[in-house]
Amino acid sequence: MELIVLAVGLLFLIAIPILIVKALVGLVLLPFKLIGAVFKVILGAFALVAKLLFGGLGLLLGVLGLLLGLVLLPLLPFLVIGGLVWLIARANRPRTDLRLPA
Repeated sequence: MELIVLAVGLLFLIAIPILIVKALVGLVLLPFKLIGAVFKVILGAFALVAKLLFGGLGLLLGVLGLLLGLVLLPLLPFLVIGGLVWLIARANRPRTDLRLPA
């Protein structure tokens, strides 16, 4: 019985200084933990704003891509035909001199 009491006493003699040092280190590092928590909250807010901003930008680009695909892409043959007519009309026009008077 005395051996058990001696072992428990020795355990307390070892454990109590370790707990005191752990508490002191925790108190010394507490301001840094608080600053880290503040930075985490601030950066989290900025990340949320950036996420919403880029999400909206992606949505806008997606809608514009859908608009291009559904509306403007079927009109492409008319653009090609108009371009060919313009090239033919330009080729049949008489050339003008681009010399500057000296």
